[in-house]
Formats: sequence, structure tokens, C-alpha cells
Amino acid sequence: MSMEENKQYFSTQLLRWYRKERRDLPWRRSRNPYHIWVSEIMLQQTRVDTVIPYFNRFMDRFPTPQHLAEAPEEDVLKHWEGLGYYSRARNLQAAVREVVEQYGGVVPSNKKAVSSLKGVGPYTAGAILSIAYNQSEPAVDGNVMRVLSRYFCLEEDIAKPATRIGIESIAQELIPDGEAADFNQALMELGAMVCTPKSPSCLECPVTQLCLGRLEGRERELPVKTKAKKPKPVFRFAALIEGSGQHAGKVLVRQRPDTGLLARMWELPHIEVLDAAAWDMLALGKQEIEAALSEDGVKVKATEHVVGDAQHIFTHLIWNIRVLAAVALDEEYVTDRTSYKWVGAEEFESFVWPNVFRKLLTEYFIQSRN
Repeated sequence: MSMEENKQYFSTQLLRWYRKERRDLPWRRSRNPYHIWVSEIMLQQTRVDTVIPYFNRFMDRFPTPQHLAEAPEEDVLKHWEGLGYYSRARNLQAAVREVVEQYGGVVPSNKKAVSSLKGVGPYTAGAILSIAYNQSEPAVDGNVMRVLSRYFCLEEDIAKPATRIGIESIAQELIPDGEAADFNQALMELGAMVCTPKSPSCLECPVTQLCLGRLEGRERELPVKTKAKKPKPVFRFAALIEGSGQHAGKVLVRQRPDTGLLARMWELPHIEVLDAAAWDMLALGKQEIEAALSEDGVKVKATEHVVGDAQHIFTHLIWNIRVLAAVALDEEYVTDRTSYKWVGAEEFESFVWPNVFRKLLTEYFIQSRN
């Protein structure tokens, strides 16, 4: 069989399979480019099952680009809370505001225009143009690179940009005329449901008959990918500062800076220590917390009592957090500070929290009620 016949076989069989087996996902129920855009941003680094309720809630609150463009950022982040990678939400809102201002609220169908939007890379641009506008543009993500690497037995390292460009060229050649929307979704679906990373279900695969990777017994070793650098562990002490008097039942929290990691989200005050050995020195943690908060003008009395340990995993960092009990020495002065607030269970849901602090404080308020 020639390469052209092989490609035609792949496309025909894949589309036939997809139209029979496709999952019913909320963003597939229309060709609305805004819906597709939001779903693709949410699906970055996140599983489909996790995204579905977030997508539905987000669309209920921000049904059009105009609604999202006009919303306060805190509201957008609150509806993103738990998905992580919050820069995605900020970039999405900034780009949607550009769409409203420059394109009348209509997501552009021009490749150059859509690719210029903040946070829209080659994959997202390809997904919008192909799925919403049925343009013959490739949409190559990790799933697609894995499928095509296996099917064509490609040995190039998919972590390299040149490999992605090569696979984009192959993917574009595979798109049947007028079938870009279904074909690209079918390719993604195959990678997500059948041609999975560790245990591909080759017997269920619609293109298994001519898959070169399977025929050569290499389906589990492909694609070739340089291992990413492991995230760096860092060690932190946090303070659970309980209020008294009029602040009884409340906890002192602070807002993160306007820029950088987890920008403008709320957290327990915390400090970083040198290494895991220092993390075990509770007296050191007590002193460091008191000194760091004192520099902010917040006077606290920390203890060596460990309330609990927690972990927050970023792409490049792992925060290991040990929480120490503490009390404020001047509660009223703290109240006047803009970056610190006393928060109780009744106000908790009106703030935006990184998952690690949401879990810690949820457990704290539940235990406080019991």
C-alpha cells in the first residue's frame, strides 16, 4: 500500500469510528468558537471529566465574550478556582476583551488574527479554526503527537519544536476536504480514549491494521520524548493565626501580590526555609514566621504546634507546607491592612484560594464547628 493510500485509510477509518464512538461533551454541542476556545484553554493540563462541570458553570456565568470581558477578574478567577494554572484564566479574559474591542465580540476566523490573541498558541488556534470554522488547520497536542508517532513509527523527540512542526505538516495532510472539524476532534479522541500513553488499547483501535508502531511492536515505547525536568521541592512554614474577641472563629489571611505566581489570590501567611532539614526545625519556623510578618507590620505569637502538612504542585515547583498555630498580638491593627484580612467560614467562599489553602481552611472551619 502506498503512503497516500495509507493516509486515506487512516482518515476514513478514524472518521467512521469517531462518528460512532464520540463522547457527548458540552462544547461539542455547537460550533460556537467562544465555547470551543474556552474549553480548549480549560483542557490544557486538565482531564476532561474535571473540566465538564467547570465549563458548564463558566458558561452559565459568562455566556458570551461580552459577559467575560466585562466581568471583574476576581469573579473570573472564582469560577476558575480549582482548575489551577490561573494565568490561563487571566490570559483568556485579556484576549476576550481584545475580541470585544477589535472584532465586535466575534472570535476571528483569520489565522493571523486568532493566533495573535493572548494565550492562544498554535494548538488552540488550530482547534478554534478547524472545529468552529471547519478550516483545514491542524490542531496538534500531546494526544495527536502520540497517535501519529505510533501510527507512522516516528522516532523524533516530540519535546523538540521541530518535531511538532513536522507532525503538524503530517496532520494537515491527513485532513479530508471539508472534514476538518470532525477529523481533528477524532484524532484528539483517539489519543484520549484508545491510544493512551502507557497502555494503548490496540485491539479497539480503528486504524490498528496499518499502525506501523504496533506492527513493529513499538507502540509502548513511542513516542520518543525527552523527560521534563523534575519540579523543584521547596519547603515552607505557614501560620494559622486564629482570632479572638470580635474576630473569634476567624483566621488571618493575606492577598498575594498583583503579579507573579498565584497573583491576587488569598492564602495563609507563609515563608520559605532552606531545605527539608530546616522544615523539621519547628523553633526556626516559629521565629521565621514572627520575623517575616513583623516586617509587614503584623505582630504575631507563633507556636511549635503543627496544625498539619500540605503540598501544592506546580509545573516547576512543589511547595511542601507545614502549618504552625499562631495568634495575633494586635488584631485591630491587622484589620486596617489592605493585604491582610480576618476571614470566617461565612466569608470564605467570597475569596479566591489556591487549592492547597482552600483544603486547609475548609478542614479547619469544619473542625471548628464540631
